[in-house]
Amino acid sequence: MAFFDDDEGFDYQGNLMRPPSEADSILIQATLGCSHNKCTFCNAYRDKRLFAIKPPETILRDLAFAAKHCRRQTRVFLMDGDALIMPQKRLVWTLEQIREKLPWVTRVGLYANGKGVRSKSDAELRELADLGLGIAYFGVESGDDETLRRIRKGSTAEQLIREGRRLEDAGIANSVTVLLGIAGTERSLEHARATGRVLTAMDPSYVGALSVIVMPGTELAREQAAGSFTLPAPMDLLRELHEMVEHTDLSHGLFRANHASNYLPLKITYPEGKATGLKTIEAALAGEIGLKPEWFRAL
Repeated sequence: MAFFDDDEGFDYQGNLMRPPSEADSILIQATLGCSHNKCTFCNAYRDKRLFAIKPPETILRDLAFAAKHCRRQTRVFLMDGDALIMPQKRLVWTLEQIREKLPWVTRVGLYANGKGVRSKSDAELRELADLGLGIAYFGVESGDDETLRRIRKGSTAEQLIREGRRLEDAGIANSVTVLLGIAGTERSLEHARATGRVLTAMDPSYVGALSVIVMPGTELAREQAAGSFTLPAPMDLLRELHEMVEHTDLSHGLFRANHASNYLPLKITYPEGKATGLKTIEAALAGEIGLKPEWFRAL
């Protein structure tokens, strides 16, 4: 993530979040905050109480700066939490300006949630893909309806399947994020199996499995303090990962569990790599592979 000190630098406000795979991208903060901002585990945008869309003149200044200083970067990532929720005309305008001002950019990405995808028709999604929107990082978290309700995700498993498939059908790569541990000890394996079934039905291009780190100030932290949420132990998270992988069948996708939050880095190319991935997890459960130390984990 790049920051610039001079007077004509990017207009960045508050906390900035982007996927690890967008580390080398030009970061354009097209919106402020998250239009949902109710998930119990997330405090990423709590510093921005109201969701807002930045004015066109701010975006144009940022693109002018990028045109001058970011000519080696071939990807753009639109922040903040769910830029797909922008009205279609504004998002189309933004993509058109990126294409005009940064003609060397080969892909634009953004975060998305179920509500954001539902706000677009199939034709609108195809229009965005034609204008360069190449990937959406789709926050699914769980395929278990009870867990989705408890974490206030705002979507059901069936809705998430439908919206995820709509992204792929429109030509936008669907990169799904799921959370190990989010169901607590109470529904750990149910969450893992249900999530595997949702991923199979959705058949995304990419899956990123992260492990929950309870963040101070979140509702999940308050539930943990009250004893109504217990985070699974590291070995239980591995069992959860094993169940999730076992119940996931993708036609072509890449399943990653190599985020900094995870105890066991894992990368599985489906379908041919599934059996090897399961054996790696089993070896870790048997103590044959060491786990990442707690102090080395991070979001």
